[in-house]
This record gives sequence, C-alpha cells and structure tokens, in this order.
Amino acid sequence: MIEDVPRQVADWVRADFGLVVSAMDEVSHGADQHARLWLARASDGARYAVKLSGGGTPAGLVVTAYLAAQRVPGIAAPLRTLDGRLCGDRDGRRLSVVPWVSDQRALDGPMTEAHWRAYGEVLAAVHAVPVTEELARLLPAGGAAYPSIVTATRDVAERLRGPADPGDPLVDEVVASWSAAADRVSTLIREVERLAAEQRDRPRPAAVVCHGDPHLGNLLLGPGGQVWLIDWDDAVLAPPECDLMFVVGGVLAFAPITAELEKAALAGYGPYDVEATRLAWFLAVRALDDLSDWTRQALDLAASAADRATAARIVRGLVSPVGLVTLADVALRALDRRP
Repeated sequence: MIEDVPRQVADWVRADFGLVVSAMDEVSHGADQHARLWLARASDGARYAVKLSGGGTPAGLVVTAYLAAQRVPGIAAPLRTLDGRLCGDRDGRRLSVVPWVSDQRALDGPMTEAHWRAYGEVLAAVHAVPVTEELARLLPAGGAAYPSIVTATRDVAERLRGPADPGDPLVDEVVASWSAAADRVSTLIREVERLAAEQRDRPRPAAVVCHGDPHLGNLLLGPGGQVWLIDWDDAVLAPPECDLMFVVGGVLAFAPITAELEKAALAGYGPYDVEATRLAWFLAVRALDDLSDWTRQALDLAASAADRATAARIVRGLVSPVGLVTLADVALRALDRRP
C-alpha cells in the first residue's frame, strides 16, 4: 500500500516512466541529505529504486547509462522516461528509476572471495571505458575541490578552538576527538597542499571514469559472486587511485579491508602499479572532506539529537586508530620512508 507522502511520487513515476507502482517503502540508509529513496514494487512484481534528488547533477545517470551500454558488469542501467530522458523533472528535482537488483549490501555481508574478485573486476571495467566528450564535459576532476575542502577543515578547526556551547556533551565530544587528532589533521592539510603544488607542473596521469565513492555501502551482492556498484552521484574523472583507495586498506573505520581481501580484489582488477603518492593524496583529501563535513553536522544545534549523535560517532571513527584520518596520515608518512 502506498502512504500519502510518496503517493505523489508514485503518480509522477507513472506519468514520467509509464510504470504503475503498487507499493513504496522509504529506504533510510545513505548519507545524501538532498535525496529521498524508495523501494517501489510494480504491479507485475518487479522492484525498482525510485530516487528524488534535489542536489548535484544528472551526471551519475548519464554515466551508468553509458557504462551499461558498454556492457560493463555490475551496473544497473536507469530506466528512461516515456520521452527518452534519464530522469523526470519534478519541482526542480530529478526523479529517477533504476531496477532494484539486490537487498544485500556488501557492508552487511557476508562477502565471499568471489565477491571481492568481482568488485575488482567491476572497477577495472569502469576504468577501461573510453571517456566520451559528454563525460568529459559533465564529470568534474577527482580531487579538484581540495582547496575548498582544506579551507572548510581550517574553518571547523578554528571554530572548535573557540568557546564551546555550554551544556552540550556532543560538542565536548567532538572537541575531544579533534584535539586527539590535531597533529594528524595538520599533517593532512600540509601534505595535501604540498603534493598538489608539486604535481601542478608535472605531466598529469590519464584520467578515467571513476565512481568516486565505491565503498562497501555502495556495493550490492548477488549469488555466485555477482556484485553491483550503485549510487554514482559522485562520479569523477581521475586516476584509478581515486577509486582504488577504497580497496587498498579501505576507508571505513568499521569495515577495514584485510590484506587477503585486498589481494582478492586486486586480482580481479588485474595488473596495475598503484602509485603511492596519488593514493595517499586522495586518501588525505577524502579524510579532510569527511572529517569537516561530519563535524559540522555534529555541531549543528538545529539538527536532531539522533542525527548529531550519528555524526559525532562517525567523527570518532574517522580519527580512531583504524579510521580514515589515521590511514591517510600513515600513507603520507610512508612516502617519506621510501628508498
């Protein structure tokens, strides 16, 4: 049964895609604050992911349609509207429909060795597709936003050095987390800027299509080792390391990737010499972006207590011994120890 809230969305789906939806259940997991996602059931029993997006661009839909046309495995192609578009335009928001391919997120496991190998194979196939003129026009360069990320991180650090909000334990918790990681954060800021300046006048590596955020929360599992890579809203053009940093050690504090799992994924990916400097730089940029963003959310007194608590927990994970801030710091320091 369709509740009153998504009924309008179901009507839009029918009008735009010709798809009759009999039930819609909202999906709560995911970190995109500008989108709502539903699991929709059509009258014939087929299931679809229905998404209403208020931010970003339709580039992710263009990418997945192109990858599916190129027969890249593990890609769910978006449905087209009755007039051939990849999304409907509803009140300035994008309405998209994609087949619901699996209920099983890799983050929830169990992920077999065959799944890990397939994960690497999908990334390799994505990176191997030719970059069309349309993709070159639509997709941003991976890491290009690093100056604004560094500025945002410095702004948050300055805010935390000021007077704390009295009687707010979450603010105190975040201040403590940042204090414990202050040296590592300073290292990340310094090295991100230094390495970017060093690379500016050097030949740039070939940029390929990258997912940009291929962590296990965006990977779905199927039988026989099949996987699907979903949520392409952060797709970019970048060196492969932009994606491979999610494989080489991983980026999630609560889901570290062991050496054996990494070996299986890289075996699927195939021969490639991961460039340590690029890998460390992308790790550091991602660490600063996540840390500053989640900290701002934890400090937002207008947000719900539950959302702020979740953000504070993620900040704790980021600066933990297995967190992304630590992983990036270790990767950067390892560059100085190379022969």
